[in-house]
Amino acid sequence: MGYYDEQESTRTNRQKRGMSWFLPSTFGAVVGASIMLVASPIVSNIDQPGSDQAAVTTTAEGVTASNVSYNVSSDITSAVEKAQDAVVSITSYQEGGFSLEDPSGQSGQAASSGSGVIYKKENGKAFIVTNNHVVEGASSVEVTLSNEKKAEAKVLGTDPLMDLAVLEIDGSDVESVAEFGSSESLKTGEPAIAVGNPLGFLEGSVTQGIVSNPNRTIPVDLDKNGQPDYEADVIQTDASINPGNSGGALINIKGQLIGINSSKIAETTVEGIGFAIPIDDAQPIIEQLEETGEVKRPVMGVTPASLSEVPAQYWTGTLNLPEDIEGGVVLMGISPNSPASKAGLKEKDVVVKLDDTEIKDSADLRKYLYSNKKVGDKMEVTFYRDGKLQTVTMSLANQNGL
Repeated sequence: MGYYDEQESTRTNRQKRGMSWFLPSTFGAVVGASIMLVASPIVSNIDQPGSDQAAVTTTAEGVTASNVSYNVSSDITSAVEKAQDAVVSITSYQEGGFSLEDPSGQSGQAASSGSGVIYKKENGKAFIVTNNHVVEGASSVEVTLSNEKKAEAKVLGTDPLMDLAVLEIDGSDVESVAEFGSSESLKTGEPAIAVGNPLGFLEGSVTQGIVSNPNRTIPVDLDKNGQPDYEADVIQTDASINPGNSGGALINIKGQLIGINSSKIAETTVEGIGFAIPIDDAQPIIEQLEETGEVKRPVMGVTPASLSEVPAQYWTGTLNLPEDIEGGVVLMGISPNSPASKAGLKEKDVVVKLDDTEIKDSADLRKYLYSNKKVGDKMEVTFYRDGKLQTVTMSLANQNGL
């Protein structure tokens, strides 16, 4: 930024008056030369190899015009080109819905729509990962490929906890498979690209943003009772994820799959907050669903309730807890012949620690089990019974429930 005072301005004006005779004779030449200097690279580059191409036309009045086409290839367009054809549209139908024998769909209506990612093609079959809520309760599922070919899908398995499902279709029309990347090495601020089917009919839509947080944790309420049942690890991104994007791909700048888009905070006051299941967390779940149709997780065999759900007057009364206790999990039920039953746990015991990890609520309990333990592992459980702190050891099993 320049500064000047009144004296400098007056001196400049005198100089301008002294030079006024010079301007008419030289202005045209200077302007003409400047135009030629600017225009000459454009003229000389027309139709040159490796340059932007121009189509030159001359009108009847002798005016010449040109339309220039630019090469807009970038890392983002290359990433999208690599991954886009592996993303499919998914439509789920209710009982009596769509089938290839009834292509008109007269027997039912679409229940939901979403997106999916082809991650494998083998032995004439193609395998697709999507969200559980996209296909939950569906009697039939239709997949539309990027080449607009349609196929009826078989649901191999679902996992409501991680909101994942695996589908199988005939692979004869499949032309592209996604490449897995790594979500563990993601950095805040790096590019993130969402590919999917927003609103159920805008196939192949692409939105671009950044990784807002690669290690976000959000509560999951599986039974819709207003209490979190699980704390899910997700990738937060500001790439637009709208209804219909669920199950689609979140890719990095190399076009590799880093996450499965799962949900978006849908509030009028919130913009640019979307979530994806990290691919490193999803991959072992995908493999289990493909191979066995279910996910094997360690269980205790209990019905848990967060201490915060219990009225405070029962903490020191019925449960006989010390006054300094602030959180824990009340065992509302014990399954017969379960690890908890064999270890001697009883109803109304209040669990406050698993191994050396403090447990504040049911979400903490599930998180520790599913993230740190496997079927057959031993685990110490510290709990209060009748005001006394006790510890037992159990061997975790694989069965329904917790």
